Amino acid sequence: MRIIFLCLLILMTACKNGPETQGPAAPELQAVPAGLADIKTPDQLLGELFAEVQLAGVFEDSKTFVDCTARFPYDTITARYAARKDTPGFDLTTFVLEHFDTPPLVSSDFTSDPDRSAEAHVKALWPVLMRASDSVGAGSSLIPLPEPYIVPGGRFREVYYWDSYFTMLGLVESGELGIVEDMLDNFAHLVHRVGHIPNGNRSYYITRSQPPFFAQMVALLAEQRGDSTYLKYRDALRKEYDFWMEGGDPGSSPVLHCVGTPLGIMNRYFDRGESPRQESYREDYRQVMAVNGGTKMYSDLRSGAESGWDYSSRWFADAKTMETIETTDIIPVDLNALLYGMETILLKCFEEDPAYVAALRTQMEVRKDFLDQYCWNAKEGVYLDYNWVDQQPGPVKSLAMVYPLYFGMSSQEQADKVAGFVERHFLKPGGVVTTLNHTGQQWDAPNGWAPLQWMAVMGLERYGHTKLARTIAERWVALNERVYANTGKFVEKYNVEDMSLQAGGGEYPVQDGFGWSNGVYLALKAYLETP
Repeated sequence: MRIIFLCLLILMTACKNGPETQGPAAPELQAVPAGLADIKTPDQLLGELFAEVQLAGVFEDSKTFVDCTARFPYDTITARYAARKDTPGFDLTTFVLEHFDTPPLVSSDFTSDPDRSAEAHVKALWPVLMRASDSVGAGSSLIPLPEPYIVPGGRFREVYYWDSYFTMLGLVESGELGIVEDMLDNFAHLVHRVGHIPNGNRSYYITRSQPPFFAQMVALLAEQRGDSTYLKYRDALRKEYDFWMEGGDPGSSPVLHCVGTPLGIMNRYFDRGESPRQESYREDYRQVMAVNGGTKMYSDLRSGAESGWDYSSRWFADAKTMETIETTDIIPVDLNALLYGMETILLKCFEEDPAYVAALRTQMEVRKDFLDQYCWNAKEGVYLDYNWVDQQPGPVKSLAMVYPLYFGMSSQEQADKVAGFVERHFLKPGGVVTTLNHTGQQWDAPNGWAPLQWMAVMGLERYGHTKLARTIAERWVALNERVYANTGKFVEKYNVEDMSLQAGGGEYPVQDGFGWSNGVYLALKAYLETP
C-alpha cells in the first residue's frame, strides 16, 4: 500500500512541478462554480480599469476598491475610462473618485463609554456591528442576504464565514438568539444560492469558502432551540458537505478540496482561482512576480486565505517565508477535524438513511486513522499537518493540534500529551500563541486569536484538563480587559507574549470591532463563571 501511495505522489508532484506561466498584468476571469454565471466579479466588470486601479495603489488598502459602489453602470464607466485614459492630464485617482463611492469602516466612529464594563461594551456593540437585510443595486460587489447579520468590524463590512461561529457564541450569551437564527438562515441561503458558503458575501469571494463551521453553528442553536434545528438546516448542511467532498476519489490526483490517500479521502484548502485575490490584488501580484511564482503560487495564496490563517508559517515550505507558500500541498489537521465534526452532525441529521450514515461513519474512521498514522507525533505529543507531496508531516507546530481534542478524535493519552505540550510551549501571559514561529505573519507568534483560545479551552476541557483550560481562559479574558481599559476597544488579534504591545503582521492594520473577539470574550467569561 505504501508503494502505491509513493507512485501516486510521484504523479502528483510531476503535475505540481509542470510548466507555469507568469501572473497576469491584467485580470483574468475567475473560475466559478457551475450556475454562478450571473454573479460578476469586479475584475470581470471593470477589465483593464480594475487592474490599473489596484496596481497603481489608488487606495492604500486593495480591499477598498472592490468594496466601492459604482455610481454609474459598469459599461458606462469602462467606456469613459477607455476614452479618457490616454488624454493629457488624465488622473486615475480623480476618475475613480468621480465614478465610485468609497465604503465606510464599520464601528470606526463608535465612541466607548469609559464607565461601561468590557462586558457591557461588547453588548452595546452588537447593534453597531449589525447590518440589516441587504438591498443592493448593480453597482456593488455585495451578495445580498435576506436576513440581518453581524459583521466583524473595521474593513470587514460583510459577513465572514468562520468568524460568525465565534461571534454567535457571544450572541447566545447576550440572549440574541434571533440574530443567530437569522445568520444561519443567511448561510443556508448562500449554500443554496452559491453552492457553498463563501469566505464572505462578496462576489470576489465566491471561488473559496472558509473553515467549515456551519455545522457547529447549527449545533449551537440546537442547544438552545432543540433538535428541530437540525431538521431545518440539514439539507443545507448536506449540500455544504458535498461541496467539500466534490471530486473525491481515493485513487486519483487531488480534485478541488479532496486528496486521495492510502486510507481514503482527506481534505485540503483549495480556491478555484488562479490569479491575484481581487481584494489583495496588488499584494499578490507583486509577491508572485517577485519570484516568478505562476498560477500555482496564486492558488496557494488564495487557498491560504480560505484556511482563515492568512498567513502563517504552516503554509510555508521553509516555515519562514511567503515565497515558499504551498498551501494546496498540505492536508491540514484542523480542516479534517472540522469535517469530522460536520460528519458527526450529519449523522444526527440523517439517522433514517442507513446508507448515508454508513458512508459518513466510514469517512470519519478514515480521518481519525489518518491523523493517527500520518499526523500524530507520539514522541513530542503533537498533531502536525501532512504534506502529501513531500510525503511527510510539516515542520510547524501550531494550535491546529487542539482541534482533534475539540471534536473528540483523540485518545486520552494523545490529549494528555497535547495538553502537556501546549502548557510547556504555547501558554503565554495573555493566553495561547498561534504558532511558535516569529515570522512577521499575523497567524504566527506573538499573536493570539480569539477562535483558537476557544478551541483550545474547550478541547482541553473535554479531556479533563480543566486547570490548564481555565488558565488559558483567565489569561485571555484579562488581556482583553486590559486592552479595553487602555484603548476602549476590542480588536481582531492580540499580542499574548508581551501584553504591553499591540499585535502586528498581516496585510492591513489591526482592526477594531471586533466580532469574534467580542463573542469569545463573553463565552469565556461565562465559562469561567461556571462552577
